[in-house]
Amino acid sequence: MNISKIAITNNRVTILVVIMVAIMGLVGYNSLSRNAMPPFTIRAASVVTSFPGASAERVEELVTERIERVAQELAAVKRISSESRVGLSVVSVELDASIDKGDMQPVWDKLRRKMEELQPTLPDGVGAINVKDDRLGVVYGIQLGLAGGGYNLKELEQEAEDIRDDLVKLNDAAEVKISGLRTEQIFVEFDNARLARYGLSANELQRTISATNIVFPGGDVGLGDQRVVLEPTGNFESIDDLKDIIIQLNETETAKLGEIAEVTRGYTSPPERIVRVDGQQGLVVGVAVKEGANLIELGEQVDAKVAIYNQTLPVGMKIERIASQDAFVQASVSGFVSNVLQSVGIVLLVMFLFLGWRTGLVVASLIPLAIVMTLLLMNLFDVGLNQVTLAALIMALGLLVDNAIVISEAMMVRMEEGMKPKDAAYAATSELAIPLLISSLTTSAAFLAFFLAENTMGEMMGPLFVVITFALLSSWIMAMTVVAMLGVALIRVKDKTKKIAEPADNELLVGADAGAEEVVEEQGKTDIFSRLNNHYASLIYKALKRPWLTLLVIVGMFFGSLFLFAFIPFTFFPDSDRNLITMNINLPLGTDINRTSAIVADIETYINDNLIVPKDDDDALGITDFTSFVSEGPKSYDLGYQPGEANTGYAHILMNTSRYEANKEMVRQLEDYTYENFPDADITVGPLGGGGGGGSDAAIRIIGPEVAELYAIADDIKRILIELPEATNISDDWGPKSKKVVIDIDQDKANRAGVTNQDIAVSLRTSLSGFNAGSFREDEDALPIIMRGLGAEDYEVQDLKGLNVFAQASGKNVPLTQVAEVGVEWQYAKIKRRDLYRTMTIAADAREGLTATDLTSKLTPKLEELAKNWPAGYTYELGGESEQSAEAMMAVANKLPLAGFIIIILLMIQFNSFRKMGIVLATIPLGIIGVIIGLLIFNSYFGFMAFLGVISLAGILINNAIVLIDRIEIEEKDGKTEFRAIIDACKQRFRPILLTTFTTALGLIPLYLGGGLMWEPMAVAIMIGLLFATVITLLFVPVMYKLLFRIKEKAPAQA
Repeated sequence: MNISKIAITNNRVTILVVIMVAIMGLVGYNSLSRNAMPPFTIRAASVVTSFPGASAERVEELVTERIERVAQELAAVKRISSESRVGLSVVSVELDASIDKGDMQPVWDKLRRKMEELQPTLPDGVGAINVKDDRLGVVYGIQLGLAGGGYNLKELEQEAEDIRDDLVKLNDAAEVKISGLRTEQIFVEFDNARLARYGLSANELQRTISATNIVFPGGDVGLGDQRVVLEPTGNFESIDDLKDIIIQLNETETAKLGEIAEVTRGYTSPPERIVRVDGQQGLVVGVAVKEGANLIELGEQVDAKVAIYNQTLPVGMKIERIASQDAFVQASVSGFVSNVLQSVGIVLLVMFLFLGWRTGLVVASLIPLAIVMTLLLMNLFDVGLNQVTLAALIMALGLLVDNAIVISEAMMVRMEEGMKPKDAAYAATSELAIPLLISSLTTSAAFLAFFLAENTMGEMMGPLFVVITFALLSSWIMAMTVVAMLGVALIRVKDKTKKIAEPADNELLVGADAGAEEVVEEQGKTDIFSRLNNHYASLIYKALKRPWLTLLVIVGMFFGSLFLFAFIPFTFFPDSDRNLITMNINLPLGTDINRTSAIVADIETYINDNLIVPKDDDDALGITDFTSFVSEGPKSYDLGYQPGEANTGYAHILMNTSRYEANKEMVRQLEDYTYENFPDADITVGPLGGGGGGGSDAAIRIIGPEVAELYAIADDIKRILIELPEATNISDDWGPKSKKVVIDIDQDKANRAGVTNQDIAVSLRTSLSGFNAGSFREDEDALPIIMRGLGAEDYEVQDLKGLNVFAQASGKNVPLTQVAEVGVEWQYAKIKRRDLYRTMTIAADAREGLTATDLTSKLTPKLEELAKNWPAGYTYELGGESEQSAEAMMAVANKLPLAGFIIIILLMIQFNSFRKMGIVLATIPLGIIGVIIGLLIFNSYFGFMAFLGVISLAGILINNAIVLIDRIEIEEKDGKTEFRAIIDACKQRFRPILLTTFTTALGLIPLYLGGGLMWEPMAVAIMIGLLFATVITLLFVPVMYKLLFRIKEKAPAQA
């Protein structure tokens, strides 16, 4: 069945179908989801368990190790890492990349069941095991900062909760969360000595409160022929209810709780977390978009709401954007759409310049039609618009026109031979339908490895394969139908059979293999392609006469380029090009939150005094606004940032800059300030990590059994890094040791004083942290009732020496120092493990202008030398960017054999020849020559995106080789000698191949100029690689064909 014949015969139906496809594609474009990058799945969960008062080593031994061993039993686990810190265990469980997103929940459910079985076997005092998997990977891309001078936190909370409840109603909003909320509590504060005078103990007071506060139903009772609910009214409904509790002092006396204790409502002190917006106390409201929804539309809806809020909020209170992923997505998508339109314009211009308006119009018509059909397919298969899919459209532009050029060229040749337009269209499409389909499929197959790669990068780059496949198949369908139909109507060429034969221009070809056909332009004049074709015919003739020399030169160029590869910098993935920078402050674990907050306040003052610029000043370079998070980071506002567990020694500052170009200077100034003023703090400043992840340029993981030895080795490595001029931001992930207070009980003295260990523990807990005595319900909230000694929040170590221990048995107060010694000791702040072994990681970044490869290459020899002196059982691994790049590259490389196998099968279907298949495959490495030269010329870098460019280039080269060899076969079938068939086929395919090269290379210029650091190396790799590879391929393929098939030029006939 010839679909071209059907399309041409039923041209009105064809036009109607094309119009419908165009309308549906354009309508579908508006409904496509929009995001910065394709979504990907984070296959990880964290198991969090509290063990109050336990040291890091005890947490590791009694909790973390046991959780790790149980989690390791899951067959889907790829890696287990953990952090044991004072009073807390955090175990991260990462699943293998082969686990499908839909299969993850059963794995987490199984993990929860295992943790439930483990819970009873853990020591007393260990809290509930909490498996957290539902929030990982959720991005709250729109975040709003609420602040107002003069308003307290409670007033801000009330407004923030109203805003949250309103925003969650938006159609495209999945979740709305508030960052910075603090726990409000009811405090019952008492004096132990005063209680003793009343003959009471803290435990008795707690029992009385708990017994009075009834918060459960009383069942139901009969009332006539009905059963009605029995509701006790003993629960507290106000603070006064709590104060009015009757406390039995003795058999005859009672007192109200408010008379013997202070009952207040407030927040914990010191606070658990602090949020400041532009230096003022505030809260942050984060909004996450629904999967598959349009983030840009959600942003517009939120902006409309924000405008209303700022009109209705109390005077002095204001809400504004602090993180705007939707604006970044809008700019990215708009920029890429602009790049696509510019690329289309460039391709159209090339078509009209080199093919004339008639043929140019026929070929150019395929571009918009194929694009709208691709958009239609993207909408049907739920593929959204993002940087990856738009870049795929740009990459496909040159390939789109290839099918149209080849079909048009073939029609022109047949019309020159005397065929009528319709017959020429039928003949051309019948001859080329299968070769063009095979070449489209092989090009698509080159991207298959990215789609199948089982890692995060595979999920991000997989849409390249989908979109390019859609585009190439759309191009093939349109070329077979619309291009053929328009070619019949528009293409007009002179019939060469009616011309008087003229001698061949190429005097080098004589005898049996003489007579290269001329390419005649529509107006009868020799165009630029004809002149180039004649020069090419001369060149190919010389190459065929000296095939081994030609092959030697090409092979020499290939190996020469490999030598130059060593001079190209390596960067796996560039940082994000958002106008946003971040600062992470890490102080020793256990640092008082007020100390952390004070450091942050100093940095905020510096920013306000030196770096702040107006938001509406387009020319200024600086920071427009900032938000600080102390103890607990914000909800994830970008895939390049994921918050960890709360830590009072941690702070995160999110800063929006006036534009991306300001990032580098702001980072430099902030680094200088923090290093000068806080040299002992671990402070890192930088842009967001690109490609869905950040991390350090270099990381050295030390693995070994003893904590002290790991610290010693880490110190040696850090000294080496400090001496390296390439290294900066040097730190380890265990941090310095922290202090702990040890209460050493003397049992003899305690027995003589009538004090038990439990009395001491209860008194300490009461005086310091307090204990829970129930809850106070207010609307939907349940506020905990905390009993504690007066002034508990202000206790210092020296105050412990004056603490009295209440003896439950005797009712007497005994000084703590009478029964115990109070001392301060050092302890390990935290212990990290990886795959069940203690592991300390030393991280460092490369200095400005250098790459991770530069740093790693200098560090590795020194590490190898250092490791020779380590005790047995201690090893190291290199992590950081080198590990990320290796994992991503290997994930793709592991699938390349499958992609190669599919390409081989397709080539065998096309040619049914091992030698021809070998010629096509041999062209693939030739692309490396131009890639390396291009990256060097443009001072770019090699990384994942350049690697993607190499794979893309391979698909294009395969396509060119297929159509060239296919034409040689056609020329041979027409009865020409093999030698002349090669030359005529090369001349016949010269213009289509060259036009494809020009359109692809020139069409990528907008991507190079406007795609940013991320897409620049890929654009360079394809543009320059294709220019070099096309020239080389046009010589390599015919020379290899001649050598493998042992073709010789026939001697001239004897007179």
